[in-house]
Amino acid sequence: MRTISLGTAILGAICGMLGSFAVLRKQSLLGDAISHAALPGIAISFLITGTKETNVLLVGALISGLIGTFWIRGIVKKTHLKSDTALGLILSVFFGFGMLLLTYIQKQPNANQSGLDKFLFGQAATLLARDVWFMGIVALICLFVLLLFWKEFKILLFDADYAKTLGFNTKRIDILITSFIVLAIVLGLQTVGVVLMSAMLLAPAAAARQWTNSLGVMVLLAAIFGALSGVLGTGISASQNNLSTGPVIVLIAAVFVIFSFIFSPSRGLLFRQIRFIQNRNNLILNKTLAFMFDIAKNHENISHPHTVKILNNFQGFTRKSLRKLERKEYINVNGKMWSMTEKGYHFAANLYNQQLEEND
Repeated sequence: MRTISLGTAILGAICGMLGSFAVLRKQSLLGDAISHAALPGIAISFLITGTKETNVLLVGALISGLIGTFWIRGIVKKTHLKSDTALGLILSVFFGFGMLLLTYIQKQPNANQSGLDKFLFGQAATLLARDVWFMGIVALICLFVLLLFWKEFKILLFDADYAKTLGFNTKRIDILITSFIVLAIVLGLQTVGVVLMSAMLLAPAAAARQWTNSLGVMVLLAAIFGALSGVLGTGISASQNNLSTGPVIVLIAAVFVIFSFIFSPSRGLLFRQIRFIQNRNNLILNKTLAFMFDIAKNHENISHPHTVKILNNFQGFTRKSLRKLERKEYINVNGKMWSMTEKGYHFAANLYNQQLEEND
């Protein structure tokens, strides 16, 4: 249990860090395409070696994933097809070829061929201590590379043309970050599987994006969300019978995404709705105050009392809006009469002048 939790936490952190770059570069389908493109490599590795040794199979997956990735780049550059079309094409072709090879292997008279289908949906229970050590080493390498090339990655991410003018080799930088994304996906195949791996790559990053506009903070939050998803998903699946770890991890990551979409202060749906209601109420108050200003400015004494009935035909007027204006000390209400204060008059005059400038 401890070994699996640590392994899934490390995997979630790696996927969160590298998935941030895929999300910001609008390459969300890249993870899905690479994970599916890795399937033929697993099957071919087994056919060549005849062993189900995880590291051997993952090496084949890594090679196949890299081939699929560079084919996608080649299709986009050499043809008129868009990136989404190239991603969908490689995904379907490689996955279809991989399923064909798996079917062929399953029908072979070899007692060692069963179990390869675990890479479709993952099987975290097969994680060993040496696998976790390997994941930890890869995580440290990823972190070292990110820190070493942070400036280059950041410039390439937000302004590739400017990076070229500074003399950076954008092609090599792009290949480097893409290769590490492929490596992270291949590492997760054993735990999460081909089908769900893209969600593990994208969900923590999508959740982190809702909380910040800083790349550094986003990468850190995505790593935390990914690690928590791994630990919580492993714990929940272990506490119940017949719960597969990979799908539970992905569902926990989806919970982080939903929570972030709703409750993040800057982009969350809840706070966005609250701000919308506040802006609408402020607009109603300002309209009411502007209407009262038009009435008060016709008198030499701005605090001259007026009847509330004069507001009845005004669209923005309510008794509630009068109470709010009074709390702001913009007006005074005395029974059925209202009068404008000095503070309210100057505030309304500024609003009036701003409207005139906007109309001009």
